[in-house]
Amino acid sequence: MRLVLLGPPGAGKGTQAAILSEKLGIPHISTGDLFRANIGEGTPLGVEAQQYLDAGKLVPTDVTARMVKARLKEDDARDGFLLDGFPRTVEQAEILEDFMKEFGTELNGVVNFQVSEDVVVERMLARGRADDNEETIRTRLQVYRDETAPLIDHYGDEIIAIKAEGTVEEINARTLEALGK
Repeated sequence: MRLVLLGPPGAGKGTQAAILSEKLGIPHISTGDLFRANIGEGTPLGVEAQQYLDAGKLVPTDVTARMVKARLKEDDARDGFLLDGFPRTVEQAEILEDFMKEFGTELNGVVNFQVSEDVVVERMLARGRADDNEETIRTRLQVYRDETAPLIDHYGDEIIAIKAEGTVEEINARTLEALGK
């Protein structure tokens, strides 16, 4: 099963991805983890990404896409994956579609974890991170809406909407049921 996971910060994508990865037997591929691994291992892509980060810039789509492509080519991702953090834009979705064509496969769906803004704020404040205050969280949610709303339209019928409120177990059960598992 090849899935893209969408949802605002604090929707529980990482938590659900870890459970789904185990239950479905496919890797959870997070762009954050990819960045940390490539930078930590000093790979050419990691060195390139670090230069942008050191300059206070976002890592360009091209660098991120090359990291994702390299990871999708690994043996454990051949039969499926959960992609978290890529694509974030329609441009990245089109790049992913090109990868899928090149690999002779396609996505099975795009899981969109839907959660109210107030629940996200509550969850993120509960984490107690220094950079999580209500204003910062609401700004990040606005950025997410601006970048991701077009993705939801782009994927259209491929979207599998999941109500991401309730317990971790309830959300996971809803997700597995929606995936036919």
